[in-house]
Amino acid sequence: MSAKVYPNLIKELKHYGLKNATQCYHCGNCTGVCPLSTDDNPFPRRFMRLVQLGQKDKLMQAPEPWLCYYCGECSDHCPRGADPGETMMVMRRYLTSLYDWTGFARKFYTSEAFEIGAVSVVAAIIGALFLIFGQWSEALAKPGIALNIFAPNHVIEILDLIMAAVLTFFLLSNVWRCVKIVQGDMHGKIPMKYYKDKFIEMVWNMASQWQFSKCEDKKQWVVHLLIMTGYSSVFLMVVVGLRWFQRDAVIDPEWPIVSAVMTLVGYYATFAIMYGTTYALIGRIKKSKAPYKNSHGTDWMFLILLQLTTITGILVHAFIYLKWPMATYVIYMIHLMVAVPMLVLEVPFAKWAHLAYRPVVLFLNKVRLAYLADHPEAQTAAAVAEPVEAPQEAPQAEPAA
Repeated sequence: MSAKVYPNLIKELKHYGLKNATQCYHCGNCTGVCPLSTDDNPFPRRFMRLVQLGQKDKLMQAPEPWLCYYCGECSDHCPRGADPGETMMVMRRYLTSLYDWTGFARKFYTSEAFEIGAVSVVAAIIGALFLIFGQWSEALAKPGIALNIFAPNHVIEILDLIMAAVLTFFLLSNVWRCVKIVQGDMHGKIPMKYYKDKFIEMVWNMASQWQFSKCEDKKQWVVHLLIMTGYSSVFLMVVVGLRWFQRDAVIDPEWPIVSAVMTLVGYYATFAIMYGTTYALIGRIKKSKAPYKNSHGTDWMFLILLQLTTITGILVHAFIYLKWPMATYVIYMIHLMVAVPMLVLEVPFAKWAHLAYRPVVLFLNKVRLAYLADHPEAQTAAAVAEPVEAPQEAPQAEPAA
């Protein structure tokens, strides 16, 4: 099968953070030490070869970037300093931009000014809406805390549902593009029973990130799981259970059990997010591990927004407990000025979109392998499964830094 070569691919990937991929000479150490590499999907070595050859079409269909969780073992054992783990991370950014039909993801990953500007604009809009429409005088005229007069939860709930619908549209439309790109020539040719057989496995892996637990560095899995479950808990409480989550007292006398459960879930989410983001931020500041040595601007933005959302949420809860009305309303406004840009921009277009793409691609890969095991004659149609021959001579590489 002929393959089109994109000679400027490496140059394009540099805009997404690629640095040392040309130094790879395919010794195979990275694949040898990777606990997730298999005979069906040998990575990162095969993937590094595709990058060097400019095989963009094959890269787009390859599941390897999403099979990798960036534990850093491959980068630590690379004798050339090619940093294959970071190359896989770069490709996740690149693929996210290709899946996104709006073009926002590309702007986010290639322009820090655009990312900061977009977040600032959305935050300013939210702040302006609160200054104009917030029921400041009415809420302050009431004794105690009147958060649901200042910002009625039934109104916020409707706005949340509208926002969730819009985000779902963008995210699912991008996921559908991901499905078509990854499946390539096999799209629409695999019977539905294979998808049904692997669906539960996809849900389990999405909830537990179990594949990540197979990596040597268990701490990275725990941190990743805490951030994911903490954020998901908050998202569900805000979008689905806001009428019980946003209240004027620590425990709502009308819904004591529900509000108590919401409080406990909120405490877990707070601990999980604060621990996970603090660990990741300190790691990036100290450059303590391979995954933290080459942080991209979107990595910093993701962690900072998530931690600020959590901190301001803690302060809202604390000020309600202390019965400080004005402080509660001001910090609630700031809380949404941080949380809404994170949801509107990060979920469908940037880092949080990985939570959707990874389980979907893992699912599709399992489906493809199961189908090919039953239909070996279809192997030639699966371009992603084609082996890449090692070069006869090591490519001319730049000196290692």
